Amino acid sequence: MPEKGRELTFAQAIREALAEEMRRDPLVCIIGEDVAEAGTPFKVLSGLVEEFGKERVIDTPISEAGFTGLGVGAAMTGLHPVVDIMFGDFITLTMDQMVNQAAKVHYMSGGAWKVPMVMRTTLGATRRSAAQHSQSLHAWFSHVPGLKVVLPSTPYDAKGLLKTAIRDQNPVVFFEDKMMYKLKGPVPEEDYTIPFGVADVKREGEDITLVATSSMVQVALGAAAMLEESGVSAEVIDPRTTWPLDEKTLVESAKKTSRVIVLDEGYGRYGVTAELAAVIAEGAFYDLDAPVRRMGAMHVPIPFSPPLEDVTVATEQSVFEAARRLCGKS
Repeated sequence: MPEKGRELTFAQAIREALAEEMRRDPLVCIIGEDVAEAGTPFKVLSGLVEEFGKERVIDTPISEAGFTGLGVGAAMTGLHPVVDIMFGDFITLTMDQMVNQAAKVHYMSGGAWKVPMVMRTTLGATRRSAAQHSQSLHAWFSHVPGLKVVLPSTPYDAKGLLKTAIRDQNPVVFFEDKMMYKLKGPVPEEDYTIPFGVADVKREGEDITLVATSSMVQVALGAAAMLEESGVSAEVIDPRTTWPLDEKTLVESAKKTSRVIVLDEGYGRYGVTAELAAVIAEGAFYDLDAPVRRMGAMHVPIPFSPPLEDVTVATEQSVFEAARRLCGKS
């Protein structure tokens, strides 16, 4: 974690990473819906087309399948495209291109072909965008060999991980929580990258481990502060990448605290929480004093109704209560 200094929003950190990488490497380009003139619906890319022109920041027709396929082909022939999928729900339209083409080209060609592309997309509920624009589907891509999957939780991580993703020679899927674009945090001015497969201990603790991804990291940190006031010391760990996964850090923390809650905004059933809990249970079984608790999104379509939507995902209060129960405090 960087020292306090210059602060950027999550969105500014993403934009800065893209601009710096486009200046560094003329083969980096951006393609997607509304990426040029509109700067995406979240305005994350505003200003890039003015600097790099319409030949490198390219607005596409509304065809996720089509322009993702263009991205795969462009990567195979030498470019480093960043493919922008406006909402993570729309990755349903890109599954053949990503799962059957991008993920398998290197393997099926005996290493002769590479697909150095990044798919940027969003996840996250509580924006009142209803069932077709609010899902967190990162578990889908985490399931597929050949894809790397990244979930930053801070502006610092967002910039460092995105620069690593763009420089990687493999297809990377980069999920940004749409509710975090205004989150502020320290980001160094100097060039830096963050390696994949290295979890970050956001907060050290002794009594319970909270393993959290993306937006749930902030929820876990809030819950940890509440727990501290009630005499429970919580460690918060952010895997940062669901693949490659830093299993060692997760298991070591579980062995230290003996109790674990795994938090993720994706659906709980067959989800990221299940995989992380299994890794921890297998690696730290004899050191656990309680079963690993999973807290994912409720198994329902994300409602449009604000009161209903707010209870579909974990909150600081619900994590606080679950952790106290696991520690025998209530």
